[in-house]
Amino acid sequence: MRLTQVTTAELDRLEFHAVRSGEHGRIAAQLLDLANRVDAGSEVTRAELFVRAGEQWEIAQEFERACAAYQRAMDDGGPTVVDARALSAGALLQLDERERAYDHLKRLESGPRAGLATHIHVAEVLYAHDDLEEAERWATEGARRFAGGALPAYVRDLFVELLRIRFRIRTDLGLSEDDLDRRLDEE
Repeated sequence: MRLTQVTTAELDRLEFHAVRSGEHGRIAAQLLDLANRVDAGSEVTRAELFVRAGEQWEIAQEFERACAAYQRAMDDGGPTVVDARALSAGALLQLDERERAYDHLKRLESGPRAGLATHIHVAEVLYAHDDLEEAERWATEGARRFAGGALPAYVRDLFVELLRIRFRIRTDLGLSEDDLDRRLDEE
C-alpha cells in the first residue's frame, strides 16, 4: 500500500517521539518505511525522509546505517533541507573514513550551490573533527554568498547562525576580525 503523502506535522511527531523515547533506531526504520511508500505528491519528499532516517541512525550511533540512508537520498535526487552529501560526509567522518567523506564534500562543491543549512552542517562537522581551516572556508563561502541583500526571517536566522559558527572557528584559529564578523553586531 502506498501513502498519498507525508506531512511535516507527521514527521515532527515521529521525531519528537524519538527525542522523548530515545527510540531513534525504531523511528529511523519507520522513516525508511515511509520513504519507500510515499507518493511523489507528498508534502515531505522521499529524499527528505531518507535524510531524516539517516539523522536518526546517527543519533543512535549507527553510522553505517546512516550512510546507507543518505546514499538512498542522494540516489533519489529529491530536495532536502541539508544536502545528503554533507550529512553523509559527517557520518563517514564518524566512521573515520576521511577520504570518502572529503570526496562527498568535493562533489558537493562542484555541484549546484549549497544552501545555508548545508554550509552550517559542513562547518560544524569539520569543526568537530578538528579541520578548522576547511570549516572556516565553508562558513566563509556560505556567509559571503548570502551576505548581500534582504533575507526572509528564517533565512536571516540561518545566516546569523552561520556567522556565529564562523566567528567561533575564526577565534579558535586566531584570525583577526573581518567584515563578516562585524555583521554579527548588526544582526
